[in-house]
Amino acid sequence: MTQSEKMEIISLVEQSPLSVKATLRELGINRATFYSWYKRYLSDGFDGLADQPCRRTSIWNQLPIAEKNRIVELALDRPDLSSRELACYIVDNEQWFVSESTVYRVLKSRGLITTPAYRLMEAADHFYNPTTAPNQLWQTDFTYFKIKHWGWYYLSTVLDDYSRYILAWELCPGMQATDVERTVQAALKASSLKSGQRPRMLSDNGSAYVSRYLKDYLKGESIDHIRSAPFHPMTQGKIERYHRSMKNVLLLEHYYSPDELRTRLTEWVDYYNHQRYHESLDNVRPADAYWGRQEQILAHRQKTKQLSLSQRRKNHIFQRAQSG
Repeated sequence: MTQSEKMEIISLVEQSPLSVKATLRELGINRATFYSWYKRYLSDGFDGLADQPCRRTSIWNQLPIAEKNRIVELALDRPDLSSRELACYIVDNEQWFVSESTVYRVLKSRGLITTPAYRLMEAADHFYNPTTAPNQLWQTDFTYFKIKHWGWYYLSTVLDDYSRYILAWELCPGMQATDVERTVQAALKASSLKSGQRPRMLSDNGSAYVSRYLKDYLKGESIDHIRSAPFHPMTQGKIERYHRSMKNVLLLEHYYSPDELRTRLTEWVDYYNHQRYHESLDNVRPADAYWGRQEQILAHRQKTKQLSLSQRRKNHIFQRAQSG
């Protein structure tokens, strides 16, 4: 397993209501293996979870003090970013490279990380026929919010399976087939689809999705409708995981009118699509993956990394020459 996967397992065990033994049994992790990871994590933090920790014989790649201070400054300015996201933010916006583990170590040494800064688990989102490009498959689902003095309202969302980009959403007083129709129409309008090009649509077996009305509408739009197997929601893991990430933030507040909630949802969707680094997308944003900017961004990051390492090596050689 990767360091991040080990970190996620440690987070799950620490926060599980079950015993350590029961939790590890559910996860399929040997107890001796887990305690070996945990001991190394307590001793050395995130770096201790590496299979073969690098033992440096040279410090040429050590971060300059100014860059370490800049990491701390940015972390204080952007407390919403994890060490993983902050490392990506620095490469994209500061134009110098730093690894996730180095950011974690710097922040840990300054007392700015007291709990694991990783989201607890990824969605079980493996579909039997994985998508390879945007607009091959869209996922749609409802989730719910309670508005003070108004009652329950329901959020209908359409998400692109490949990029996790939110194409459309609508806050509705119910969960009707007509609500799904409007959301799909908005997604078609917002998408980059050419005339005659249509995605497949994946949903659960809720009453709105099995209705004759929606079946006729999707058929008229030439959209193939796929429904997940009853009691087996893992194929909709991406949109379920999106809903959980959203509620982890939005449910920290109370809402007293539908318009107030819509405003907050608008802000959240814009943040999710255009600002939030998505680990499953090689740490690019959903909008970057949807609109075809992913490869360009990754290539730019690799170039920035090589330039940063080259400059640090030159600085190290110069400093040694000066001291000699």
